[in-house]
Amino acid sequence: MKDTSAPADNSTADDDAGPVASDSVTPKPSRSAKTGRGASPSTDKFTVVALGGSAGSLDALEKFFTRLPTRTGIAYVVVMHQLPDRQGELVRLLQTYTGLPVQEAHDGLRVHPNHVYVAPPDHDLNLLHGALYLLKPTQPRARRLPIDLFLQSLAKDVGERAVCILLSGLGTDGSLGLKLIMENFGMVMVQDPATAAFDALPKAALATEFVDFVLPPEMMPAQLLDYVARPLDTRPARTPVASSATQPTHALQKIFLLIRQQTGHDFSFYKRNTVFRRIERRMNSHQIKEFTHYVRYLQENPYEVEQLFRELLIGVTKFFRDAEAFASLQHQLKAVLLHKEPGSTVRVWAPGCSTGEEAYSLAITLLEVMETLGPERRLKLQIFATDISSTGIDAARTGIYRENVVADVSPERLERYFTKVDGHYQVRKELRDLVVFALHNINKDAPFTKLDLLCCRNLLIYLSSELQRNLLPVFHYALNPGGLLFLGPSENLTGFLDLFQPLDVKWKISRRTEAPAALPRLINFPFGMARQSPVTAHSPALMSPAASSHRHAGPFASLVQKTLLQTYTPPAVVINPKGEILYVNGRTGRYLEPAPGIGGLNVFEMARRELSFEISGAVHRAVQTREDVVVDNVRVKTDLGHQLLRLTVKHLIEPDALVGLLLVVFEDQPTPRQVRKGRATMLNPEDSRDSVVAALDKELQYTKHRLQTTIEEMESSLEELKSTNEELQSANEELQSTNEEAMTNKEEMQSLNEELLTLNMQYLAKTEELSQSANDMKNLLDATEIAIIFLDNDMVVKRFTPQVTRIINLLPTDVGRSLAHFASNLRYAYLLRDVQQVLTRLTSVEVNIETTQGDWFTMRILPYRSLDNYINGAVITFTEITALKELEANLQDKALFIESMQEAMREPVLALDGQLRLHSPSVAFAQAFGLAVADLEGQPLALLNGGAWNQTALRERLERLLTSYTPQADAFDDFVLEADFVGLGRRRVRLYGRRMLRQGQPTPWVLLGVRAIEEA
Repeated sequence: MKDTSAPADNSTADDDAGPVASDSVTPKPSRSAKTGRGASPSTDKFTVVALGGSAGSLDALEKFFTRLPTRTGIAYVVVMHQLPDRQGELVRLLQTYTGLPVQEAHDGLRVHPNHVYVAPPDHDLNLLHGALYLLKPTQPRARRLPIDLFLQSLAKDVGERAVCILLSGLGTDGSLGLKLIMENFGMVMVQDPATAAFDALPKAALATEFVDFVLPPEMMPAQLLDYVARPLDTRPARTPVASSATQPTHALQKIFLLIRQQTGHDFSFYKRNTVFRRIERRMNSHQIKEFTHYVRYLQENPYEVEQLFRELLIGVTKFFRDAEAFASLQHQLKAVLLHKEPGSTVRVWAPGCSTGEEAYSLAITLLEVMETLGPERRLKLQIFATDISSTGIDAARTGIYRENVVADVSPERLERYFTKVDGHYQVRKELRDLVVFALHNINKDAPFTKLDLLCCRNLLIYLSSELQRNLLPVFHYALNPGGLLFLGPSENLTGFLDLFQPLDVKWKISRRTEAPAALPRLINFPFGMARQSPVTAHSPALMSPAASSHRHAGPFASLVQKTLLQTYTPPAVVINPKGEILYVNGRTGRYLEPAPGIGGLNVFEMARRELSFEISGAVHRAVQTREDVVVDNVRVKTDLGHQLLRLTVKHLIEPDALVGLLLVVFEDQPTPRQVRKGRATMLNPEDSRDSVVAALDKELQYTKHRLQTTIEEMESSLEELKSTNEELQSANEELQSTNEEAMTNKEEMQSLNEELLTLNMQYLAKTEELSQSANDMKNLLDATEIAIIFLDNDMVVKRFTPQVTRIINLLPTDVGRSLAHFASNLRYAYLLRDVQQVLTRLTSVEVNIETTQGDWFTMRILPYRSLDNYINGAVITFTEITALKELEANLQDKALFIESMQEAMREPVLALDGQLRLHSPSVAFAQAFGLAVADLEGQPLALLNGGAWNQTALRERLERLLTSYTPQADAFDDFVLEADFVGLGRRRVRLYGRRMLRQGQPTPWVLLGVRAIEEA
């Protein structure tokens, strides 16, 4: 039995079910019937699904949630390996996959059905009484196991309503937690590794052999809903199996029989409740409702028997389980070891060791205790770890464990007792050599004895009360006086406190005591010792053949035949080529005797000293030559003196069942007559001397023959050893060469891995840069408030800014459609033509266009050039110029107004800028001085009329108006300019001037007018 825990069923009371008359099962309410809209949010009313994964699992999550209905009555908790700076990203992604509400978990958040909860990237998530709680990780990021931690809390909080779904990912996270889910009667589903982007995590889960369904993600929702809709397993706390009037007792016994026939293990002494629920789980997995149908299914599917056997042995074990218990054990062990003699052996037995974690934990604990005793009290250590599961024992012997052991073993112990190999932790050889792992059934095999510590944790809780009552006295018998018994926290010694003295009540550590003489106990050893019934007057041994012939004719004839064969045929044994005795005929005690040490039946070990050599040689020759071998005159010393015998080794060739076996026959041969004591006739001394010489000569010849045979066999063996040695040397050289190649490949792979990691980091950095650039670009486009459309070479919309919707009727879902599919608000029919022209000629187009709402835009179409100067489409920008158009119209109106004013004005006036250039001269001015209006705009005043206006006094007066800001200098009147004007002659011109301030312009202008023109 593997090391397991059972939080739901820790009683040691007798709960075996009694006989019933029916094999049917009363229908139970379905899970779905207990889940409704008005149901309480307590998690004992609905199923909670934990989805775990890491690399490559986003695609699996999308396939899962997009096929999941929104009203399932199930709560979903997503626990992923995420980078700490990705806060909230997974929530946003999942919300695009499903219509269910998705939110990030926080402290005290109640779990409700039809909701999705996401574990934050920088916390470990736990579930307690239907609420989520966050804990800061205590392990470095590389050693964190967030999926395992949540699955453990989920199994304890929800029990059989827990479902574990493991998706694509790296590492082994989740493979420990799923065992707890299965142990508490939950369901485990794993993504098919063939569909996973990274298959390490699914394969690690499958390696545990505790998986119900292996499916691609898109098929998981249907299987999940089908599972939830099935009847819920009977709960012992609500509907005790032991008292159910419909429990299928007979069907259970048949199932026990099928398991025993295939595996050799009897589960009829295990607690009925636990076995019953495990069987119901398997029935639910195959949609089988009747126990009788499941019995038939087991008969037709031997693989299902193995699956059921493994499920009954679910082992949830880990290193230093209950650290406080091991700390207490260390304290108690120190007192025990102090009483051991230096150099003696400390013997430990750990039945139900599962995959070996607890056995190695005991070894480490004992080593640490012995170190505290000092080198002068050096002790030897021998630990026997046993289990009925060959799979578990094989795993324990390899001593290789997944990386999740870092959560249970301190860094100091990891460094000292483990070696990291390919992402796993392997037990060091010096620790491995201390533990002997063996298959052993505590229910029927003999116990290990003379023990100083017996560790049997979380095994008794699965056994019936009757078997517990049988085993505890056996444990007492196996322990040395003062030895320690270490049980699980849910196990107790009720009824056996006279045999064990409790040392730590909480952690169930007890010391063996001597039983009082007034309370003798009969130890009922569970292993196979046949109990003989007392002989009575009706026993077959005392009945005459005549009285019983009518009932026992067959057996009586067989007994007679056996007696005749043993009496009149020579002693013989049937062996295999290894010398193992398979059958004994007649009395072989004169030739064979039990060998000292561990009991065994090997003819080479059991043969008497003089006969051992001959049997070994004869069997060896028979096997090598494939012929029968006969050896005469073999001298053997027996209890009656020396005896000569003929030794025959014969190959058995029929029947088929005996082919390949050897028959060894011992036949006595007559010895020379010897003088009996008291014989009247005495031999002649000379004859007696000759007789002795002849006997010695015969013995010498026999010895020479035996020596020659030995030499030949040794030479043959030597040749074989030389040949074998050469083959081994050759194989060793090949292995060395292979090892060197493997080391080279490993170094190359490590180098490649480092390069890939570096490249990956570069890609991550580049991704961050691209993400930052994309964010900058988005914010830039949003800040410009310019309508922009990005097109590819086929005029398909790739991206656009929100301002575009004022001009072209685009929606966010229109990305990927051609621009030709959309109507625009433009009073311009050549948009598509202009885009095609830009894509063809690689030139830009700019045009001012108006919308149907009266807004104006400057449309620019440019080629979209990549960094390597490739044309990948076009960019259209629309810059609004409505205000400019309105200003332009206003200016035109004002210009027309001024022009009209100038034409209508009768006084000669003009405007001068800071450089004294003319602006807006009136028609009257041009006519008065014989000039053309069209030629005056922008002309310097000093050049008019042949330089007549170029006088210093006038210039200074005008400049004073431009530069002086005193009230006295902002105007002048009656300035007289007398000069010769080309075309007019000498004239006296009376002028006035006013400073003109312009809005938004720093330099004023001058308004210059003519009051009168007189002849000089």
